[in-house]
Amino acid sequence: MTLASAGSPLVELLTSADMSAMRAIYATALLAGLAIVVLCGVLSVLVVVKRLGFVGQGVSHSAFGGIGVAAVLAALGAIQPAGAAEFAVIVGFCVLAALGMASVSDRRTTPVDSAIGMFLVGSMALGAVLVQVSQPIARSMGNPPMARSWESILFGSILAAGKADAALAWGVAFALLAAVWWMRRPMLFWSFDEESSAAFGVPARRMRFALMVVLAVSVVTAMKLAGVILATALLVLPGATAMRLSDRLWHVVGLSVAVGVVGLLAGFAASIELDWQAGPSMVLVMTGLFFAAAGWSRLMRRRAA
Repeated sequence: MTLASAGSPLVELLTSADMSAMRAIYATALLAGLAIVVLCGVLSVLVVVKRLGFVGQGVSHSAFGGIGVAAVLAALGAIQPAGAAEFAVIVGFCVLAALGMASVSDRRTTPVDSAIGMFLVGSMALGAVLVQVSQPIARSMGNPPMARSWESILFGSILAAGKADAALAWGVAFALLAAVWWMRRPMLFWSFDEESSAAFGVPARRMRFALMVVLAVSVVTAMKLAGVILATALLVLPGATAMRLSDRLWHVVGLSVAVGVVGLLAGFAASIELDWQAGPSMVLVMTGLFFAAAGWSRLMRRRAA
């Protein structure tokens, strides 16, 4: 019997003594999701300001190449599938891909969206080939083949997050947010006015590389918990929504995080009440918030005029 089969599933989950095990699952998933939405809520502002919305797609889909490399290594017995070593391989591959995107992109020769697109399709193709190659290798070596499907990688399942996943998410969030806070002055100057920042001695190339690395690690962490689609959405929708509601930087950052938190809670509530997948439910909620904010912003401008 599913949660949606009787009464109000959300109320039943919160109040029924028989649902204690299910409450623990949702609580752990919420804890892990909260780390991701706070991290991505802050980074989303930089992504929107620098018009790097496509970078989430590029880095997250580059992870397919990392998954292919990890699948071959697991088939050879070098690493354990679905373990910490596999995660490290995927993160390393995505960081290299992100640095490659930053290196190749140049306003005069290769625009950033073209660079991201090249790495996106190349990494996906590499991942598909390597996963296929890994299967006969695993059989010949007597090792288990890659168990995850492409669908699970795309859509994920945040409800499958365990305590170790939540701890990893918060550890990554604290580390990356600390790095962004340490670089905040040159990073913000470069984000809002790259040409002027270079004239004042801000190392633009270093800032670009640093931001791409931070985005790569955050995307892979979010993707591990909730799939590619939610990871991409969290880097675009919160910041885009917040910038419709305010033009003050710290207000925008706070609103961006708030949009992510509301999307997380409302998405979980919708998934319980309607028996939908949690990740896509969160994306739909945040998409609705964006259109509501856009409508409100337009209404306020008309009244001001």
